[in-house]
Amino acid sequence: MATSTTNAILKRIRAKHRGSVFTPREFAHLGTRAAVDQALSRLQRSGQIRHLAQGVYEFPKMHPQIGVLSPSAEAVAKAMAERTGSRMTVSGAKAANLLGLSNQVPMQNVFWTEGPSRTIRIGNQTVALKHVAPSKMIGAGTEAGIVIQAVRSLGRKGVPEIPVQALAKRLPRPVKRAVKRLARAAPAWSQPVLNEISA
Repeated sequence: MATSTTNAILKRIRAKHRGSVFTPREFAHLGTRAAVDQALSRLQRSGQIRHLAQGVYEFPKMHPQIGVLSPSAEAVAKAMAERTGSRMTVSGAKAANLLGLSNQVPMQNVFWTEGPSRTIRIGNQTVALKHVAPSKMIGAGTEAGIVIQAVRSLGRKGVPEIPVQALAKRLPRPVKRAVKRLARAAPAWSQPVLNEISA
């Protein structure tokens, strides 16, 4: 039974791309929690997966000269959130930077979640999940959500500085439709500019 669980989990892991980050929760349908934990421990000892933190593993990506590469901060944060059945989204500052609305690059890898806060360190990299109110999780995990987070992070005073037309031209039509739909749940002061972006 233990071997079959291990083989089933290994098959699922190998179907992923290298650099993928996952938790035991993902394999719950393949065996009991104890069997899944034992299988992951076995795969870790054999070097096929890497243990990053409590309940967080990686299918490591290798570089011929450098060796094992660090996973992306976003992949780690997503797995950390999924471990508790929570959603994750980039912080407002990161969203603004991604869309070119701010030149400030966040110094830390901070992501928002409605789940518990948690910080883990992987080599020289620190990844933090910060608990926020559900109202800040609008469109979590979507491109439309990033737009809403970015506008919100700039605040009322920053709205006039947003290059609305340029941003609207860059966004694919499905994303603009999603922004328009989600704008109703955003703060009232941000709705006019979000509607303009999504027009």
